[in-house]
Amino acid sequence: MAEILTPLIYILAFVAVVTLVQTSAGLIFEAGDKTRRMNRRLTMLDSGMSRDEVYAALVRMPDRRKPGDWSPLALLSVVRSYCRQAGLTIAPERLIAITAAIALGLWFLAMTFAMSGTGLNVLVNGTLSMIAAAVLSAGGTWLWLARRRKLRLKKIEEQLPTALDIINRALRAGHPVISAIQLAASDMGDPIGSEFGLIVDETTYGIAFNEALVNFARRTGSDDAHFFAVSVSIQSETGGNLAEILGGLASVIRGRSSLTKRVRALSSEGRASALLLSILPVFVVLIQLLVHPHVYLDKISDPIFQTAVAITTVVYGLGWLMIYRIINFKY
Repeated sequence: MAEILTPLIYILAFVAVVTLVQTSAGLIFEAGDKTRRMNRRLTMLDSGMSRDEVYAALVRMPDRRKPGDWSPLALLSVVRSYCRQAGLTIAPERLIAITAAIALGLWFLAMTFAMSGTGLNVLVNGTLSMIAAAVLSAGGTWLWLARRRKLRLKKIEEQLPTALDIINRALRAGHPVISAIQLAASDMGDPIGSEFGLIVDETTYGIAFNEALVNFARRTGSDDAHFFAVSVSIQSETGGNLAEILGGLASVIRGRSSLTKRVRALSSEGRASALLLSILPVFVVLIQLLVHPHVYLDKISDPIFQTAVAITTVVYGLGWLMIYRIINFKY
């Protein structure tokens, strides 16, 4: 059995390394390009791309997942939405391929340690190592993606009050609202500049202005963007001074941002401890399964071991839930 698995492992490792090198080089060059541009949409337009091409590149496929739908296509739609909100330009299929390549690479490295034994032991150890490598790779990719999304949302919420001030001044100067948003899109950098530019593009293509605002809020995933969309939609239906509404909204967003930063500063130690206590046990178990799966495999038939694992899992879940409720609260 070992003679059959060894060539297969080397072949899969070679494919994983080639894919990883290619995608890593693409990400490095993309990061270098990102530092040289302020507004991605304007840069793409200046390069000669049409508005349709820019819109298709930045927006891509919308999220059409129905509530309660957990099919593979629906989950792919969730990943696509997260990639869009994180500001990634690569397709979610490519991100999944990168994650799979990393998992194969980890599995190959682990098999160099877990190849002890012959026959069925090698097969079982290899299966457990593959599961651990897949979970580690998927979890690491998801944490990285969530971190990028969080930073982008934070930047959008920091830029939005300034953009609303630009729109407010333009409205007071007599500009129509879509022209005021166009001015904000031209003056602001990424990500809010490109997002406002997409609102203008959608309106140009014939989409209703209120619907374009709703798409903007869904595309960014920001609560403040939803407030902006709802405020403008209500004003368009009921009337009123839009400049005053946006001025008040900008003040409210700044106040919420200040309160958020203060709360996060006061709770930073607790959040760091919660993160360490939540991730470290799972990480240690996965690393042990990846490198030395026989440690758990030799004890899996012991009733005491099974009872200990069940109790530990329940206690860990309760502890994680309590920590989550402590460090996540509405304000």
